[in-house]
Amino acid sequence: MGGTLFMIHGMWGGGHLWDLYRSVFEGRGYRCLAPTLRYHDADPKAPPDPRVGVTSLLDYAEDLEREIRQLGEPPVILGHSMGGLLALMLGSRGLASRLVLLTPASPRGIVALRPSVIRSFWSGMTTWGFWRKPYRQTYGEAVYSMMRLLSEEERRKAYERFVFESGRAAFEIGFWPLDRRRASAVDFSAVTCPVLLVAGGQDRITPAPVQRKTARRLGKVVTYRELPDHAHWVLGEPGWEDVARMVADWLA
Repeated sequence: MGGTLFMIHGMWGGGHLWDLYRSVFEGRGYRCLAPTLRYHDADPKAPPDPRVGVTSLLDYAEDLEREIRQLGEPPVILGHSMGGLLALMLGSRGLASRLVLLTPASPRGIVALRPSVIRSFWSGMTTWGFWRKPYRQTYGEAVYSMMRLLSEEERRKAYERFVFESGRAAFEIGFWPLDRRRASAVDFSAVTCPVLLVAGGQDRITPAPVQRKTARRLGKVVTYRELPDHAHWVLGEPGWEDVARMVADWLA
């Protein structure tokens, strides 16, 4: 066993979010790369770089594609949340040997604005011009949408590391009909490698019914797993070890 795993984190995060999974996969002989997205290597307590607000999904994808092409061969690409959408975008460009999408954000063409999703992004969506501003969830929104299965101590520790996210990227995902650049578009016919898509039955920010729509678009290449006892934070909530082992078994 072995090979390279290229791990892409989601909104407000950094490469550190993969630390627990790295411990599992490196123990199985994999080389794990977990880059931090553009402008996400910032001090969470410092004022945000204004450039964050206007960074596009296409900018993130360009940076990641450049890193992947330097590897010499397509890796297994793992993505969580927004990172799952970025992984799918890269997979459609022929850059992955396999894809693992953990509670991924949905691509263009799939309506995801359900009541729980709107509540998850409420503070941002109700700020005029959010699509060009740095944006970070409130603590209450983060707990409601992603970390409800964590202990209070774990929630506080995780939220302390939240950095500002791109308002433009959030707009491109949630309001894709208004995005002239079609940044979140994915050519599903071009995704020909095997795909594992994992949904959480208790996920509020990327709900399982939305994940099923993505799985149907992927067709025969996808293996779909819906976990009733999991929410969005599958990288660290109780039972994360079982999810990591399931991914490892699928890869094997």
